[in-house]
Order: sequence, then structure tokens, then C-alpha cells
Amino acid sequence: MNTSDFYYDLPKELIAQTPVEPRDSSRLLVLGKNSGNIEHKHFYDIIDYLEEGDCLIANDSRVIPARIFGTKDTGANVEFLLLKQISGNKWETLCKPGKKAKAGTKFTFGGGIMEAEVVEVKDDGNRIVDFKCDENFFATLDKIGQMPLPPYITEKLKDKERYQTVYSNELGSAAAPTAGLHFTKELMDRIKAKGVNIGYVTLHVGLGTFRPVKVEDVTKHKMHSEHYEIPEETAKLIQETKRNGKRVIAVGTTSCRTLESVASQFGEIMACDGWTDIFIYPGYEFKVLDGLITNFHLPESTLIMLVSAFAGYDNIMNAYKTAVDERYRFFSFGDAMAIL
Repeated sequence: MNTSDFYYDLPKELIAQTPVEPRDSSRLLVLGKNSGNIEHKHFYDIIDYLEEGDCLIANDSRVIPARIFGTKDTGANVEFLLLKQISGNKWETLCKPGKKAKAGTKFTFGGGIMEAEVVEVKDDGNRIVDFKCDENFFATLDKIGQMPLPPYITEKLKDKERYQTVYSNELGSAAAPTAGLHFTKELMDRIKAKGVNIGYVTLHVGLGTFRPVKVEDVTKHKMHSEHYEIPEETAKLIQETKRNGKRVIAVGTTSCRTLESVASQFGEIMACDGWTDIFIYPGYEFKVLDGLITNFHLPESTLIMLVSAFAGYDNIMNAYKTAVDERYRFFSFGDAMAIL
């Protein structure tokens, strides 16, 4: 397939700039995975589509304030975006302007509470940067960093917790796993009371997931790797759900990629951690997933390719056209789709 096959026309005014309140009042397009049938609901109606014994698997990664502004000893200003943790306080970063961040260059942040040295310039232009601070790294980052909102969101976020899921726990993402933003604690309690189990995986979202596909032949695109972890408790829950003939439903493409990556590598879901660069596009055979809760994704992105692989290309492109016609809100702070 070609990248251009996944293009759709989106009026700019449908790109959501702010989240709705309460979280679960966003709209929900329910798409029949096999039938292609479409229903229009609100997110709080998701409970009506879940059955006792089903399990939801959500990504509990927490977004770090990954955008920081540093000063070179010459006084030059540089912006750093932390992409992924390599080890300790060593991070792969995006630097702007890059020409000011050559290997060996040092920077200070927040009036000196953090320092950094560029230790390597990678082939793709990203930098490996070693940070030093007296306090805990993430505590320092919380003082000096800004939330790395996607470039299509131009309005300032009033409450930075609105770019976190209510169950976020493990620090490390450069972007939110946005499908989970629609859940409230009250809705999750109601879902559990219905006998639906909720398990968690961790996948620290890097910006590679959102990078534009620059090749026309989809199969030539290479994903960046992201770190994941499946705990023992979650692995057992998924195994038990499958044994009982019930559904495993991923909350978001990040949870989906975590489960499918492990099943592809080991032939089953098991407790483990590692790095994944799995790229799911039409033709992929799903090994774990029975359902998917997701947002509306950018045209020609790897994420619209993933949902097309899951629900069928024609079904997805028709659902997106319908969502545009019905004036749904798109992208990170937008409305949701449930493919069941």
C-alpha cells in the first residue's frame, strides 16, 4: 500500500485545541470491527459495549515535562525535547537549533539547577545528552520543563494534568497515550463494578510514533523504538481472559503495539520488558487484540495505518469520512473511536 492511500481531508477547525470537561463527555464513534456499522455515542456509553469478563489493557505511562530551554556558555539559547531515556540521566533528545549542540557542548538550565553535555550526534540528527543535577532528575525536570504538546495544538494548556490519564503512573513519555484521556476515575469504577477487568502495561511514548511517513511505499517506513513493560499481573489477566473466551480490548495504539509486539516475539503474552519498533499496517495478523479504543489520527500517519489493519482499510476510511461529516473533534484532545 502507498502512504497516500491513508490521506483524508480534515478541516483545520476540527483539530481539537482544548480538552472537553468532564473527560468522558467527549463523543464516541463505535465502529463494528467486521460489519463496518457505525453508531454515534458519548464516551461514557463505552460501558454498554463492555461485557463481564472482558479486560481493558491501558498504558499507565506518565508524560514528563520534556521540553526544556538551555543556555550555552556563549549565551546562545537552545531548546531540548527529551525523546527517550537511554540509561540513568542520559537521554536521546531533539535539539533546536541543532548547529549549536555539537558533541562536547555543555548547557545549563533553570539558572544552573541542571547541566548537560552533548555526548553524541546521531545519524538522524538527534543528540544523546547526559544531564546532571543535585536533586532527583524528574523532580528537577518538573521545575523547569514544559509539557510537550503536539504542534497542532496552539492554545496554552491551563491544567497540565489534562495531558495525563487519570491512571498515569510511570514517568517517561514524551507524549500522552491519548486514548486514555477520556476515562474518569468514576467511569473506571463503574466499568470494574460491571465485572470488566482493567490491567496495565507501560510503553513510554516517543515522538517516533507521530513522525510523518516520508516514503510512498508503506513497507519501507522504519519506526523508532520505544521501551515497554508488561507486569506479571497483566500477563496473567490476559491469559485468563483468553482462556475464558472473553475479549482483550486495548486502550490506545500504544497498548496495542505493546501486546502485539510481545505476542509476535514470544508467541504468547508473558511478563517481560524491552524495546519495540513494531510497525502495524494492513496485512498484519493480530495475535491478541479483540477490540481497540482509540482517537482519530493524523492523515498518512502510522497510527491510521494501524487502525486500518485492525478494522479493515475501507471500514476505517469510511469511519473517518463520517467523523469529518459529523464534525467530530480530531487528534490528541479530540473525540474517540471504539472498534469492537
